[in-house]
Amino acid sequence: MRQTLFQISFSEPWTFWTPNPTTGWPEIGMIWVWMFVMAAYSAFDFWRLRGAAERPSLVKAVVWCLAGIPLGLLLKEVLHGKSLPVFGYGFLVMLGFLTAVITAQPRFQKVGLDPEMTWDAGMWLLIGGVVGGRLFYLVQYRDQVYQGVSSISDAVFATINLTAGGLVLIGALVGGGAGFVAFCRARKLSFPDVADAATPSMFLGIGFGRIGCLMNGCCFGDRCELPWGITFSNGSVPFRILKERGFVAANAPFTMPLHPTQIYSAIDGFLLAIVTAVLFAERRWKGEVFGWGCVIYSVTRFLIEFLRGDEMGQFGTGLTISQLYSIGIFALGTTMLVWGGRRAGTVASPAVST
Repeated sequence: MRQTLFQISFSEPWTFWTPNPTTGWPEIGMIWVWMFVMAAYSAFDFWRLRGAAERPSLVKAVVWCLAGIPLGLLLKEVLHGKSLPVFGYGFLVMLGFLTAVITAQPRFQKVGLDPEMTWDAGMWLLIGGVVGGRLFYLVQYRDQVYQGVSSISDAVFATINLTAGGLVLIGALVGGGAGFVAFCRARKLSFPDVADAATPSMFLGIGFGRIGCLMNGCCFGDRCELPWGITFSNGSVPFRILKERGFVAANAPFTMPLHPTQIYSAIDGFLLAIVTAVLFAERRWKGEVFGWGCVIYSVTRFLIEFLRGDEMGQFGTGLTISQLYSIGIFALGTTMLVWGGRRAGTVASPAVST
């Protein structure tokens, strides 16, 4: 578990991976971070436009990289003594988002769309996912979020304060799906066709996001007697929750071994990305890949929830809130498959609806 990967230092812009004496977290100077980001973006731009008539300018890329030097020296004077933490969860979610957008481009092209449209679709999905994930979190953990709130301003701050946790993945999927539908309607695109193209990449993003969950300490598992059980140190999120429930002593150094459900879920996401990518290459009708993705994911998520230790049963059912949502996702996927099977003669592309 590593909630904070490193800190971006503004007071020492040239420092490189130096442990902070107060926090112990490694620090990287702002200049190095800027140069790395600009170099990575330039490399991606060169790769993206390979074979194009106009290639990016190497001189321009170098200039953008070197621009970090005066910018870093300026920020050193303005933000002296300040640093910006880079959280593991947020970094992995962003990495998953970028990977998903890039890997979706060839499939978008196969359904008759401009590959660059994946960035627009990704932003609609990302914004909808954040809103949906936050709303579901507020509903599920409302007592914890609004504890001690005594004014409207406090309630507003608690509502938008993501630094205190959190997002719920199932809610993010629902919100992201709504955003994706809105994107398709705004662009007059066939949702089933475009959803097929995006499904493998969405599972890829889920895989990276679940690694972020492991680094954050959330979504942890129940007691595990198997050799690969993992423990969390005193002060971590799982330790705090298990201590409050009376499962570990306050002075214990670690939790008992727990199922690494974050890793299970990450592997599930990566495997589903492969499976749905193969399905896309062999699909028979619009919506088939998306439908099977919903069905398989809802089943695997439902089963993994039995190994989770962070959520309790809801509404007297003994099922977690995510399991209840999974039933709805299963119903959606089944509906898509039945609907698609009855319209098996539909041509799978182009994606633009008529």
